[in-house]
Amino acid sequence: MKSHRQFDDDRPLAELRRAVKRFGAVTALDGVDFAVQPGEVVALLGPNGAGKTTAVQLLLGLMRPSGGEARLFDQDPRSTAARVRVGAMLQISKVPETLKVREHVDLISSYYPNPLPPAEVMAAAGLAGLEERLFGKLSGGQRQRVLFALALCGDPDLLFLDEPTAGLDVEARHALWSVIEGKAAEGRSVLLTTHHLEEADAMADRIVMLVKGRVIAEGTPGEIKARVAGRRIVCRTGLSLAAVTALPGVRSASREGELTALFTTEADRAVRELLQRDPGLSGLEVKGADLEEAFLALTGADLKDEVAA
Repeated sequence: MKSHRQFDDDRPLAELRRAVKRFGAVTALDGVDFAVQPGEVVALLGPNGAGKTTAVQLLLGLMRPSGGEARLFDQDPRSTAARVRVGAMLQISKVPETLKVREHVDLISSYYPNPLPPAEVMAAAGLAGLEERLFGKLSGGQRQRVLFALALCGDPDLLFLDEPTAGLDVEARHALWSVIEGKAAEGRSVLLTTHHLEEADAMADRIVMLVKGRVIAEGTPGEIKARVAGRRIVCRTGLSLAAVTALPGVRSASREGELTALFTTEADRAVRELLQRDPGLSGLEVKGADLEEAFLALTGADLKDEVAA
């Protein structure tokens, strides 16, 4: 995504340098290096317990590393000068239920030197018409949109978004994606954690995968997918899912409506077997691995069944 926002230099906006975080005998992060550059959307992915939330909390100055370093705008993340340039939407956020939506936006905006106009914040988060509603009376999806609005209040250079579309319907999710893409196009940066792999694939300039507190893969979505030796086959077949799963090299198979999808490391053999066993097979497509299959292959976990760690 092209950046139109100017910064003093090309130094990362947020960076972990050989960061270690221990909780007693448990090592949550073990020598993690990664950075977020100006105008970049970075998706931080990993199974439950991988260390994603710990990494975010170090960068926000909510906890200190046991070793290594966390930097925010090349400063201590706890400094006021760094914090006023950041907006954060975290699953651990606690918001008073007795305030109205507009009161929440006004309150958070008052903490920043140059906040966005409240009407712009409300529009960006899709909250028009809800300004006078008590937070405690909102649905789960509406609450999520309020938390997103609060992250935008300070017109931040860097957004931390932890599962931002959890609980949102498809229309609201795409609207939020559009806002995030717009912020990145202005040169703002975004660090995103999500269990929606299509979200990371669609929006991220770069993906960082964490497993057991270590970075195991990093690159563009295309580079991550290219690391997986396998192909995705989609077709209409009368074969049972069990029969499809038993085909050569099949690692996973699923069925949605009329379509059957399988991921295999032996695509040519699997296609031959499909055609031989089901002469009526149709709609055959063979593609490279998608991000979910790459995630499964690289981490050995299914992100769909995970909650952000």
